[in-house]
Amino acid sequence: MLRQLYIRNFALIDQLDMQFHPGFSVITGETGAGKSIILGAISLLLGQRADMKAIKEGADKCVVEAHFDLQDDAAIADFFKENELEADPSDTIIRRELSASGKSRAFVNDSPVGLALLKELGDHLIDIHSQHQNLLLGSHDFQLDIVDTMSSDREALSAYRQTFRSWHQARHALLELKNQLARNRQSQDFMQFQHDELTAARLVDGEQEELETRSATMEHAEDIKQALYEADNALSADEKGIVSQLRAAAQSLHAVERVFPQAAELATRLDASYVELKDVAQEVSRRLDDVDFDPAALDAVNSRLDLLYDLQKKYRVQTVAALIALCDELGLKLNAIENGDELLRAKEEEAARLLDLLREQAATLTTLRQEGARRIDQEVSRQLKALGMPHARFQTTVAPAEPSPSGFDHVEFLFSANTSSPMQPVSQVASGGEIARVMLAVKAMVSGAVKLPTIIFDEIDTGVSGKIAEQMARIMAEMGERHRQVISITHLPQIAAAGTTHYKVYKEETAQGTVSSMQQLTPEGRIGEIAQMLSGSDITDAAIENAKQLLGLRS
Repeated sequence: MLRQLYIRNFALIDQLDMQFHPGFSVITGETGAGKSIILGAISLLLGQRADMKAIKEGADKCVVEAHFDLQDDAAIADFFKENELEADPSDTIIRRELSASGKSRAFVNDSPVGLALLKELGDHLIDIHSQHQNLLLGSHDFQLDIVDTMSSDREALSAYRQTFRSWHQARHALLELKNQLARNRQSQDFMQFQHDELTAARLVDGEQEELETRSATMEHAEDIKQALYEADNALSADEKGIVSQLRAAAQSLHAVERVFPQAAELATRLDASYVELKDVAQEVSRRLDDVDFDPAALDAVNSRLDLLYDLQKKYRVQTVAALIALCDELGLKLNAIENGDELLRAKEEEAARLLDLLREQAATLTTLRQEGARRIDQEVSRQLKALGMPHARFQTTVAPAEPSPSGFDHVEFLFSANTSSPMQPVSQVASGGEIARVMLAVKAMVSGAVKLPTIIFDEIDTGVSGKIAEQMARIMAEMGERHRQVISITHLPQIAAAGTTHYKVYKEETAQGTVSSMQQLTPEGRIGEIAQMLSGSDITDAAIENAKQLLGLRS
């Protein structure tokens, strides 16, 4: 339930701080006084996108804040828990701030939230019914939602939707497989040729690098052999070789180390160098024997490299590894073609299984909706009679339709204002006043099934007057008595008089310009306001008496 609304610097409102009460309340005021501004401010709290033009001229920021008592709404606790929000059922605070710089911020109990979350929360808190929503009666989605609400089929609908998603995905996968198999079969011969060619090449990852090294070595064999020969001769010649001379130098120093101790360290260092150089000399000698120019072997290496280069160019890749990956991929595709019929059959069986389950769940939904439709017809017809349409007929049809995320049903509301006219879709045959009454009957019915704490009617009484207005007021008052908070913005004195609490929106001129304000009327103030609604600006004694009589209707 909405307990308090605070608005600052929004449109024509300087500052407004109003307390609201349970039951049936009414808001009145002349056209243009600012009732739509207040609704606009509430809509911001429900997640509507902000128009920065709504900030009062000259202000840096506007603030809209509401306090809600949600102690009677057990389901809201789950919402706060799922979204990790701090919960205070006795005083839940929603605030929206707009700054002139273009920033918009929203808070729930001082925790910042996004608009999507704010809208989701708002759907639990307030239902605003404006005049244009009467057009929803012509919407099949709206009609279906009403039927589902009255059918208590939410669990069945949730199960159906989950199966529908699985079935839709299975159908998509089946279609993709069919298309892929068709494409693959068209190019099967070519893919087989490519796979055979790559397989015949006996590709080995890393082979190319090894062959390139061998090729470079073999192509420069003469230069390499000459260099190794010269190094071997310098190191290992019998008397002039470095190794022999180094050994002789070490022996000379060892010969005098007893009489010249300093020679011992030098001799030891030469011994170490001798061992290292002797090892190098032996390695050079071995390499010399290994290097040999073999034209046939070089041709074989280069031929293999040419094959690898040609395959890479042909298949537009850069490495042998990529060629191997392509070969494997072609193998998988060819294998899929060979096993395609079996895979296709498995996909078809899965899609068929899900469709059978979907039909079964859809049939359950249809049964529940048909039962709900009968309850809707009885309740709406009863309400329409009370609203001055004793001969009106209302029927909810549930007809077969193509599978959709909502079921296999097409729902439509049919209506006739009298017994002689054929029933047709409600949006095509009902007048403005009739549409308003049908919508009120529907809303009154739904309010008993959905635990929505606050309902706001914005001039739902358009097109009606007199006794019909009194009956509409009675229905809204009854809705307010069922642990609901019902607020009606109205121009009709009959409805204004039925409210438990009466608010007036008005404009006044100040030094800062025109501002809109709102006040809760006293009993005397209500008499004057309703009298003015009856007679206009010149309030007559008759209008005052009439206003008192209307207010007496509640007692």
